[in-house]
Amino acid sequence: MRRFGRRLASVLATLPDAVGWRWCALVAVVCGAAMAAIGFSTGLYRLTETAPGLPLRLLTVWIVPALGEELPFRGLLLPGRDETRRPWLWVAVSTALYVAWHPFETLTFLPHATMFLRWDFLLCTAILGLSCALVRLRTGSLWPAVLLHGGFVVVWQTWLGGVSALG
Repeated sequence: MRRFGRRLASVLATLPDAVGWRWCALVAVVCGAAMAAIGFSTGLYRLTETAPGLPLRLLTVWIVPALGEELPFRGLLLPGRDETRRPWLWVAVSTALYVAWHPFETLTFLPHATMFLRWDFLLCTAILGLSCALVRLRTGSLWPAVLLHGGFVVVWQTWLGGVSALG
């Protein structure tokens, strides 16, 4: 238990250096391009008018899902590079559990979020989860993953039809 507490304290207290932020920007561009290619080609994403309530959405998205999902999936589950000889195994585990979390939400307490059962949504979720794990592993900080996660969810909900898709 103390290991998880130390890990969480470390990833919350650490900020990336300039090279780390550049790495995060590169990962964000690749992640965004891959998700856009999938989302626009399958109809998962569609350009819409700006959904109302942007200030409240910004606040809620940064808390849940960004921070709320990054804490367990990348903050607690993903060991630092100095904690394991197999960081890629833990990247795969944390990403798989993160993806599985979304159908679980729909099947238990968010029945209106049927979007979470679509294969294209789950593929984009896997890409986002992998990207968040990579920036967390590379920088040792949870904050770039929170920014990446929150940023993409805000864009999806505000301009790409995510609010109406969630019901």
